[in-house]
Amino acid sequence: MSTGREDPQTERWLADTRASYDADATNYADETRNLLAELPPEQEVMALFAESVRAAGGGPVADVGCGPGRITAHLRDLGVDAFGIDLSPRMIEVARNEHPGVRFEVGSMTQLGLADGSLAALLAWYSIMHVPDEAIGGVLTGFHRVLRPGGLLLLGFHAAGTSPPKAQDDDEAWPEAYGRLRRPSQVAAWLAGTGFTVETHPTITSAARTLGGVLLARRHVPTSHGR
Repeated sequence: MSTGREDPQTERWLADTRASYDADATNYADETRNLLAELPPEQEVMALFAESVRAAGGGPVADVGCGPGRITAHLRDLGVDAFGIDLSPRMIEVARNEHPGVRFEVGSMTQLGLADGSLAALLAWYSIMHVPDEAIGGVLTGFHRVLRPGGLLLLGFHAAGTSPPKAQDDDEAWPEAYGRLRRPSQVAAWLAGTGFTVETHPTITSAARTLGGVLLARRHVPTSHGR
């Protein structure tokens, strides 16, 4: 399990993110409550993710940056043993009120308090957008640590040039409060560099046209040679 203090730079962006979502938790929950029903591609991605988790034998699934818990609860409805983690205490309070009986806890994706190899899967659905480039490697390494070999990772993020439809190819015209725009190819390279294999699937490819950046990856399974 990861413990220890964050460096000052990390503490600053975590504090800014936490304060922003604490202040807007109720409004955010109201605005996104019916979003899943309005986005069939998102439903299709979650159905594929749930099916893939079950096909791999099931097990605990962490929704990291879960917000008010709409995706966490939906995955549980699909038969997945999902629980939510969010940096914002107020957001976790809202999630617990909206989805009683579902496990939600306050935590940071930079310091996941989970045992090594304890998860069957992890999703970070539009939550890595708040992580600076220089911190992404550490976050993905943390995801790798808590996933079992062969465990699944699903990422959703605002993609440069694709999300939203009028976004530019860089952050210049994109409000900082919405997080960072990232090229899927760059995120895929970061994943490869931290021990993941990106998987292709028609559902993911199709959904990305509407949702922006969507990547499904799997933690490498060690070979008999330990690689």
